[in-house]
Amino acid sequence: MSSNRPFHLLIWALVVSPITATSAPNTFNTALPVAQGEFIWRSQGMIRDRSDDGALKREVSVRALGNALGYGVHPNLALFATVPYFFQKSLDVTTPSGRVTRETEGFGDASVFARYTLFAEDFTGATFRVAPFIGVTAPTGDDNDRDRLGELPRPLQAGDGAWDGFLGVVATYQTLDYQLDGQFLRRENGRHDGYAAGDELQLDGSLQYRLWPASLTGVSGTPAFGYALLEFNLVHRERDELAGQITDSGGLQWLIAPGLQYVSRRWVVETSVQLPMIDDPHGDAITDDSVWRIGFRRNF
Repeated sequence: MSSNRPFHLLIWALVVSPITATSAPNTFNTALPVAQGEFIWRSQGMIRDRSDDGALKREVSVRALGNALGYGVHPNLALFATVPYFFQKSLDVTTPSGRVTRETEGFGDASVFARYTLFAEDFTGATFRVAPFIGVTAPTGDDNDRDRLGELPRPLQAGDGAWDGFLGVVATYQTLDYQLDGQFLRRENGRHDGYAAGDELQLDGSLQYRLWPASLTGVSGTPAFGYALLEFNLVHRERDELAGQITDSGGLQWLIAPGLQYVSRRWVVETSVQLPMIDDPHGDAITDDSVWRIGFRRNF
């Protein structure tokens, strides 16, 4: 069973313009600024299903809610914090005595990070920004939960028990009709009690295209907008290590995520589904079937 950190992507998806809410990627970061002195709150529910066709017929189910808060410290500097809550994180597996289900619930590991706008240039009806970011994930989730069969497998725990670090850079080009975002992310996971989740490299891209209104001609005030999204996430994860042994986990994964957003002046509702185009795990690591996301964000 591979390491399962389904909400570390949520912290990248916070955005607010200086005046109104805007479209943004649903699965990663954007370089658009957070207005100085303003907050943004985002809540995103996730349904993630994983399985394999081996003899054990493993099935992993995750039902979770992530809540995140961002604050504009300076026109170029924003700080963010997020923590997930797992309503269900379960593993169904075939054993000699039949199917067994093991599960947990509770708060996961909290993350904080800072993002700084390094380059910004505005054009007529468009803007381009580049912003590096750096952050840390704290071991706030339970990493030693047990059930009637004993201690749960480490990847099934709500937290990994270690301090983890991440850094990267994100770029955004926004026009009146569409927006393009791209991100590179490096994540280094720590070690705790003989367990270390595999380090990660990630490359992401997103296109958000305005469907409604079809034309801005004659539109007055601050209207609401409807956007179609198409995103990709290319992720390479190293193998996990447990008690000095390298496990069947991690690998190369390419996900695409079509979605929709409704954007008003101060709030946004959004949904998307991540589908695996390539899932090449190390050994017999379990793979994704789908990841559904539905969320709400508001700036104030």
